[in-house]
Formats: sequence, C-alpha cells, structure tokens
Amino acid sequence: MKTALVVGATGAVGKALVYQLLEDNSYLRILVLSRKPLTIKHHKLSVMIVNFDELNEYSDQMAADDVYCCIGTTIKVAGSKPAFYKIDHDYVLDVARICKQKGASQFILVTAMGADSNSTIFYNKVKGEIEQHVANLNYNSFITVRPSLLLTNRSEFRFGEWIAQVLMKYTRFLFIGSLKKIKAIPVEMVAKSMIYYAQKGLKGNHIFTNDMLFIK
Repeated sequence: MKTALVVGATGAVGKALVYQLLEDNSYLRILVLSRKPLTIKHHKLSVMIVNFDELNEYSDQMAADDVYCCIGTTIKVAGSKPAFYKIDHDYVLDVARICKQKGASQFILVTAMGADSNSTIFYNKVKGEIEQHVANLNYNSFITVRPSLLLTNRSEFRFGEWIAQVLMKYTRFLFIGSLKKIKAIPVEMVAKSMIYYAQKGLKGNHIFTNDMLFIK
C-alpha cells in the first residue's frame, strides 16, 4: 500500500483530489503539506503545517510514493509577478526536488492549458517552465495535466472567471471533437484524471491535455 503526498490541498482541484484519494484503496496514507489546517478529517489523512519558504526543514517527513501537486495562484492574489513565480514555480520545484530525494517515484502536476515556456503570456510561460524543470529531475514517472477553465465554487470571487463559467456551463454541449480541448472542466474531473493516470504505471514524462481529462 502506498503513501500519497498532496500539496495545494486547500485549492479547488487539491480539495477535490484529497477527497478522492481518501476513498482510493491504493493508498494507505494521504499526507498533505499545507500552510493552514484542513477542515477534512479522516483516519488515512495526515496534515503537516509548513512554511514553504523553509521547506527543507520538513524534508525528513516528506517521504511518499506518489506526489500530487496542485499549487497554483493568480498574479492578483499573489500581489506581483515575482510573488506569483515564487508560488507557482519555486514552491513546486522545491517540493519535487525534496520528494525525489526522499524516494518518491512519481510526480503528478496540474498546470494549465497553454503552458509553454516560450509563451509571451507570463502565466503560461511560468507554467511551461515549471513543467520543464520538474521533468529535468528525472522522476520514474512525471505526469502533467493541463485543464482548461475550471468549473468550481471558489471561496474568493473572480468576476471574469465567473462570467466565463456561466457561459461555459450553458454552452458545454457545443464543445465536442477538437473543441473538447478548450471545454470547461469540473475540478472533480481534473482530480479524477490525475489519479487515473497515476495508476496506469506510466514511465517517463507525459502531458495530458484538457480533452484527455474527461475520464469515464
């Protein structure tokens, strides 16, 4: 039986992921690294409150088989581009590096549609860079999922995202065939796809685009 380590568990995808992992018999223990306590309680769940700026101090407690990373913010929430980069790139890379050193064999990362290290869009560029830099760590298996617009109820209100979600909700039936790559996707489905691909026994680096995340 395996241990799964989750970071970003207070976010929309991360929260859905933790609930699903707790119900998955493949894992004996779910370890969450978080800046604040979780409201979820379960006999398989262990929550470690950490300072991500001093992550090396917790390295001895970060042993796991599979690492699920859902860390993500926005420039607006982070406050600046450097702060955003620190969270969405540096924190992710620190987790990946330490967990690899502690014996993790698989890293599952959620980024975003359009992730590209050569992009002129800062957000997409950072997402592309972190994909590349984690790949360079040479995990036995590195899985990246790139969802489109996430369908969820966030704790903070994002007007532009809310408008897009409303539009997507009532026009989703139109997004078939090649358009499935940009179809809005429920966070629960993103979480499900992360677990699904993590259990396929894949080796090497793999990227799954939005149209590949609608798991039945």
